[in-house]
Amino acid sequence: MKNYKALLFDLDGTLLDTNELIIESFLHVLGETFPGKYSREHVLPFLGPPLYETFDGIDPTLTETLTASYRKWNLERHDQMVVPFEGVVDTLRQLKQDGYKMAIVSTKRREMIDRGLQLMGCATLFDTIVGFEDVTHTKPDPEPIQIALQRIGANKEDALMIGDNFHDIEGGQRAGVDTAAVAWSIKGEAHLATFNPTYMLHQMSDLLDIVKGQHI
Repeated sequence: MKNYKALLFDLDGTLLDTNELIIESFLHVLGETFPGKYSREHVLPFLGPPLYETFDGIDPTLTETLTASYRKWNLERHDQMVVPFEGVVDTLRQLKQDGYKMAIVSTKRREMIDRGLQLMGCATLFDTIVGFEDVTHTKPDPEPIQIALQRIGANKEDALMIGDNFHDIEGGQRAGVDTAAVAWSIKGEAHLATFNPTYMLHQMSDLLDIVKGQHI
């Protein structure tokens, strides 16, 4: 087992429980435009990809309109509906104290990443943040992860990408870094296991052993 020096985190569904907010946002916006067409099960695959990609797949002529409507509804309810997952904040603070370099690598806009981190009380814990505006290609393209590694001065061999979606796992693999999937993903542990992450976290504190090479 090896010791890690850099930890790259997805935000939504990994550190911050935004699942219900995202689901309700999609159901509201799509329900207005396509009444009765989309159920909860239909929108679950939309968790993870950037909004433009999802709405392009639904109707490219409505992408801008649907994106604007989604963002407005989502922003109005954000602070009331999202909370960090259990154990996340304490684990992040311990990792920071222990000297690990940490980054957020998300498909969200920087404005909303910052809002979520402020809500968690974790805004000062990360060495860099890579959001939607920082990249040409979002996860699972390796570009966001490569940018994060470059910014924090870390080698891919020393890094671990942690996420709740196949975009995070595949993106990490394509960037040449080890990966950790979170079993609390709304997509389910069994689904994520099919993408062969290096580790499966059942609680965020599992990272404290993994980074020291003590994972069994």
